[in-house]
Amino acid sequence: MTNDMTNKIGLPLFAAALLSAAVLLAPSTPSVAQERSATSTEFSAQQSQDKKKKAAPAARGAQPRVVTQPKGTPRLAAPHRTAPRTVTQPKRTPRTVAQPRVTPRTVTPRTVTQPKVIQRTVTQPKALRVVTPRGTRAVTASRLRGVPARGAGRTVIRGQNYSAWRSGYRVRRGSGWRTFVALSALGAIAIGANEFYPYAYVSAPEPYCEGLTEDGCELMWQEVETLEGDVVNQCVAYCPWQ
Repeated sequence: MTNDMTNKIGLPLFAAALLSAAVLLAPSTPSVAQERSATSTEFSAQQSQDKKKKAAPAARGAQPRVVTQPKGTPRLAAPHRTAPRTVTQPKRTPRTVAQPRVTPRTVTPRTVTQPKVIQRTVTQPKALRVVTPRGTRAVTASRLRGVPARGAGRTVIRGQNYSAWRSGYRVRRGSGWRTFVALSALGAIAIGANEFYPYAYVSAPEPYCEGLTEDGCELMWQEVETLEGDVVNQCVAYCPWQ
């Protein structure tokens, strides 16, 4: 009985509680819906922003991707740019060099004197001449043979030294030199039955130019032609043929 009453009383109370709860909950229903709508709106906006962020790098494309180097990777230093050095050239002052003054020199033309041409007359050998020696026939001089064909030789006449020349003999006469003709141009001489030929010019003066040499040559003082065209007295030694 008691249970039935309790059930009868409890049901109306339960129903009343449900009604009260429905009344109490009725005003809050719109707020939940609004919160859900607001949440849905924020979620949609968030998705729209995420899509824009994802599309932005693709649209830009040109922006490089920044990669953070891991710790410990060697750092690449940018090359140090050196400013170009400007070198100022020192100012050079041009140096003026004074040219030496050249004084014109008057050159007097030199008169060239033509060398004197000596006309050499070649005298033909004379025919054999017969002569008579003067003075003594004694030996007055040393040996004469052996005098060199060129250059000066030596002989002694009465204790005096004299030169003997077989070619190119020259003497000074007056204001110039005189060159005697070749000995062959004088010709041979005959003294008695013997013949003598010109052998050498001797520098002895006339007083010493007489007599014989130790080797049989005859000393004779006579006139001799020169290449200059005049005649000069000279001592000549004639030796016998050998």
